[in-house]
Amino acid sequence: MLEKFRSTATQIGQIIVGKTLQIRQSLTCLLAGGHLLIEDAPGVGKTTMAHAIAISMGLPFRRIQFTSDLLPSDVIGVSVYERNGGQFVFHPGPIFTEVLLADEINRASPKTQSALLEAMEESQVSVDGLSRPLPHPFFVIATQNPLHQVGTFPLPESQLDRFLMCISLGYPDRAAERSLLAGEARRDMLKSLDATARPADLLAAQAEAKKVYVSAALLDYVQALIAHTRASGKYAEGLSPRAGLALLAAARAWAWLDGREHVIPEDVQNIMPCVAGHRLHATSRETGRALHGKELVSQLISAVPVP
Repeated sequence: MLEKFRSTATQIGQIIVGKTLQIRQSLTCLLAGGHLLIEDAPGVGKTTMAHAIAISMGLPFRRIQFTSDLLPSDVIGVSVYERNGGQFVFHPGPIFTEVLLADEINRASPKTQSALLEAMEESQVSVDGLSRPLPHPFFVIATQNPLHQVGTFPLPESQLDRFLMCISLGYPDRAAERSLLAGEARRDMLKSLDATARPADLLAAQAEAKKVYVSAALLDYVQALIAHTRASGKYAEGLSPRAGLALLAAARAWAWLDGREHVIPEDVQNIMPCVAGHRLHATSRETGRALHGKELVSQLISAVPVP
C-alpha cells in the first residue's frame, strides 16, 4: 500500500516539478482525512496540483471556479419544480463528488463560502430541510489567492478551521523553472496521467494511518504545544481541541508515509506549520509587524522543549 502512495507522489512530481515537500504534505492531508487549502500567488501551479492529486488517486472530481457572483445553490444544488411529476426535484450541484476543487475560494462572497461549512465538517448538505449525504470519501482541495489582491474576501476563522492543512507552493527554483520552460505544458501532461491508486486504496491507507502508535510522552508534547498557544499571551487565540486532533492525525499520516508504526516529535514539528499556521495569529501588542503564521509556529516549536 505504501508503495502505491510513493508512486503517486512520484507521478505528481513529474507535473509539479521541484515541490516534493508540498506533494508529501498534500498526500498527508488526504491520508489524515482532512481538507486542503493551497494559498499562493496566481500562476504557480495550485490548480494543476489539485488536478494531479485527484487523477493520481483515482478519485472522481469536479471543479468550481469561485467568483463574486457565485451563489450557494451553484455549489450545493437546487430543487426545480417539474410539471410532469407535479413535484420539486433536487438537482445536485458539483459538490456531490469525491474531490471538489474549489478554485480561488476567497473570490466568492462570504455567503457562498459558508455553503461549504456543513459539507466540510459533516460530509452532508442540507437542502429544503433534508440532509443529503455526500460521497465517501469526500475532500475539498481549495486554492486561495493572497488577501492583498483585488477582489478577494478573507475566509473567516470558522471556515479556515475546516481545512486540516494549509500549504504554499512558492516559486520554483532555477532548475525546476528551466524544466517548465523547456518542457511540455503541465496542463497538457495531465491528460496522460494514470491512476496510481484507487479510492479503496486510500480508505485502506487511512485506516492503517489511524493505527500508527502515539506514546504518552508524545501526547504530553502535543498538549504542551497547545497549552503554550493559550497561556503565553503571544497569540490572539490558542489552538482548539479540533486543531490538536488535526495535528495528531497529520502526524500519524506523516509517520505512515515514512514507513514507521509510531509517531516521533519530528513528525509533529514537520507538519505543524501546515496544521497550525493558518490557525494562529499574533496579538496586537506582540509585534509591530504582522507575523506570518509559519513564523509563529516556528517560534512556538522553539519555545516548547521536547520531553
